[in-house]
Amino acid sequence: MHSRTRSRRFPARHWLLAPLAALALVFQPMTGPAYAVGGSFTDNFDSYDTGRWHKADGWSNGGMFNAGWRADHTWFNGGVMGQNLDVANCPTGCSGKPYASGEYRTNELYSYGRFEARLQAVKREGTVTGFFTYTGPSDGQAWDEIDVEILGKNTTQMQTNYFTNGVGGHETVIDLGFDASAGYHDYAIEWWDQGTINWFVDGKLVHQENGSRGPLPTRPMRIMTNLWPGTGVDGWLGPFTYPGTALTARYDWIKYTKY
Repeated sequence: MHSRTRSRRFPARHWLLAPLAALALVFQPMTGPAYAVGGSFTDNFDSYDTGRWHKADGWSNGGMFNAGWRADHTWFNGGVMGQNLDVANCPTGCSGKPYASGEYRTNELYSYGRFEARLQAVKREGTVTGFFTYTGPSDGQAWDEIDVEILGKNTTQMQTNYFTNGVGGHETVIDLGFDASAGYHDYAIEWWDQGTINWFVDGKLVHQENGSRGPLPTRPMRIMTNLWPGTGVDGWLGPFTYPGTALTARYDWIKYTKY
């Protein structure tokens, strides 16, 4: 199982600075947040709500991410938000990467509560369909993150993880009992103040972290989705080969309930 040891959520130009910035933020007091903390919402994805979300565009996370983020690869149609992975205009139009894909982020950060998504994942070795919360130095904070990741090599499973102050290594693989690429299912992260992180699938509790494996995140985070192919992590994701047509992850809705 692969454990990521540095932030995945920065444009490539930030990669040299991000680890030092994160380290400094762990040991220095914050001067105040440079972000807004949001309240409860439900987004049924009838349209692109620019007041709540923005699309990653014109850069790559680098490292194991083998795609450049393109705004046109996150789309809306018929109450569905989709994210395509393909080779359109690559590599020149894909931040030098061989593939283009989509990433979607909230404008505001969100604190303790229940984060839910109804989604259909991609089945393809070498890919990850992600629904997660994240913050880091780009928000004036250290790196915290809570993950739901469906690996395309086995879409009958879900991988959970969390990072606190940039420390991860808390992966757990959950057997779903169904194929996450065959239809929509509900995935939820319940994050409690000074308590636990609970993961739910179709309303059923499937995993809990109580801090016994390392401190839980405490900082407000963005809600994010993405679809990406890996490189250099075949032991974790398997090797990616492009099938010749676009791969698409689909989201029916996302909800956040503030606790």
